[in-house]
Amino acid sequence: MIEKYVFLMLSSAALASAPTAVTAQQANPPRPALLEGLLACRSVVATEARLACFDAAAAAFDTAEQQGEVTVIDRVQARETRTRLFGLDLDNANLFGRLRQDDPVEAIETTLTSGRQDGRGQWTFVLADGSTWRQIDQERVTARVGPGVSVRIRQGAVGSYLLSVGGSRSVRARRER
Repeated sequence: MIEKYVFLMLSSAALASAPTAVTAQQANPPRPALLEGLLACRSVVATEARLACFDAAAAAFDTAEQQGEVTVIDRVQARETRTRLFGLDLDNANLFGRLRQDDPVEAIETTLTSGRQDGRGQWTFVLADGSTWRQIDQERVTARVGPGVSVRIRQGAVGSYLLSVGGSRSVRARRER
């Protein structure tokens, strides 16, 4: 059952200091000490000692999880998180550790909460998932912009995103939050 889960050691300091360049260590981060301790119990030969080791390691892991120092997520939760973070430049933060990313999020579909145009004619869209996207090109938005209208955002070329309101022609957009 443990194979289904990924153990992540997260701290605000680690996330805040995440470097922008990908290194070999980021591609294959070391396992958290708590996980290594738990796995080391398998090598204890004596049955009672092995059980005591597992009990102590599980208790330490449980305490760390309750205190927010370790987070356990499965593949479904990781996919949901990647979807919520779609459009934010977090590729180098390595939030998912060793979790395979064989199903990257290439597009999201949601609904519009609100939209407003600035003095230059560019739109800012607030979506139902709480994200805010700002138009970065000068294309005209031809669809009705109002609450409940469908929105689709997909990846474009070279890190750009294409946002379509109500099935209309796409405009280039960037996620602001």
